[in-house]
Amino acid sequence: MSDRGYRIEKDSMGELQVPEEALWGAQTQRAVDNFPISGLPMPRQFIAALGLVKWAAAGANSELGLLKSDIAAAIQQAALAVSEGEHDQHFPIDVFQTGSGTSSNMNANEVISHLATESMGADVHPNDHVNMSQSSNDVIPTCVHVSAAIAIHSKLLPALEHLSKVLETKANETRDVVKTGRTHLMDAMPVTLGQELGGWRAQIDHGAERLADTMKRLVALAQGGTAVGTGINAHSRFGEKVAVLLSEKTGIPFTSAASKFEGLSSQDAAVETSGQLRVLAVSLTKISNDLRWMNSGPLAGIGEIELPALQPGSSIMPGKVNPVIPEAVAMVCAQVIGNDATIAMGGQAGNFQLNVMLPVVAYNLLQSIELLANASICLADKAIAGFTVNTDNINRALDRNPILVTALNPVIGYEKGAAVAKAAYEQGRPIKEVAREMTDLTDEELDRLLDPAELTEGGIKHQ
Repeated sequence: MSDRGYRIEKDSMGELQVPEEALWGAQTQRAVDNFPISGLPMPRQFIAALGLVKWAAAGANSELGLLKSDIAAAIQQAALAVSEGEHDQHFPIDVFQTGSGTSSNMNANEVISHLATESMGADVHPNDHVNMSQSSNDVIPTCVHVSAAIAIHSKLLPALEHLSKVLETKANETRDVVKTGRTHLMDAMPVTLGQELGGWRAQIDHGAERLADTMKRLVALAQGGTAVGTGINAHSRFGEKVAVLLSEKTGIPFTSAASKFEGLSSQDAAVETSGQLRVLAVSLTKISNDLRWMNSGPLAGIGEIELPALQPGSSIMPGKVNPVIPEAVAMVCAQVIGNDATIAMGGQAGNFQLNVMLPVVAYNLLQSIELLANASICLADKAIAGFTVNTDNINRALDRNPILVTALNPVIGYEKGAAVAKAAYEQGRPIKEVAREMTDLTDEELDRLLDPAELTEGGIKHQ
């Protein structure tokens, strides 16, 4: 042991110094030395999945009679500690590392080996025991799927369900608030605020449905494919047993992938998942921008709603309050769309029997899931649930909306309607007053035909 706080470790390439307190060994240290690139370690969710996969692998090997029960138990105890985050400081390897993630796999093997050896008082080897029946080439793709599936199941889908319920509640509260509809950002026929929010809710519900469908492919695991997909050095039932154990542990129905060659060489399921996250990001951007427009003002904008005042909006303009939550959500969505581009590029890096951009795919996929889940909760609780409706502004604009004349088209025709709308707009008068002067319709007929609430129900109104 060195008097400078280092110990000597060795691997097949020779000896090198490792920090005395480190749980890792030589291969991890080589990766730390080789990749001082971003300072970004692999995500917590990924390390958790890595621990779970090592736990399941030890259990499967024990059940198959390949690993002694006491060694398996020691590995499983250490692996669960890793999964639960007790040793995150011992996973220092940069995201931008070897494309297979071999360094992260060996990092886990070495840390778990160290912990298991300490607990047993006997040698537990990182390769022969912890990595038994495995290769980085099937462990890391499996961890991409496992970590993403857990994050979607436990965090993103519940967040979307919460946002949907908040939207449903707010839509019910505002179902009788009739407002001016807008197409091309220009005045259009009236809608209810509840209808508008109902459209947003449908976007969120469809996003959740898309993710649930994608999960059918995300839960298929590459484990058991070992180095190239043939399953060399692994028991033929190993992958299936790992999937069963992970399912029992997480409550997610993991399966052994039908084609391990696909599982190792491609990241199509991750690319698909990211694509659905991109759709969700587009939906949340639309909702956020609508909220910003509706909140704009308070005097010179649309001013239909007032979002909760959360913080001062300017360092120079006293009293200014900005729509900070929709802005933050829109930035999240921009990040997710950028992540999707990276994941698509990563997915293209499947060369022959192995994809070689696995760590960056994992990093961006997990970040997108985390960001969208947190942003959905913030949008629901800090923007949508608490906004108030400015009915005076809404009614003022609605009464003077010349596009209401559209409802008269079946009675007076398009050309006459256009003339009425033009006159109402030029004179700044309510459409009903102008129509009374320019048509033969009675006040009773005009009241019936131009009732904004009736117009939100669609269809031609007959006597």
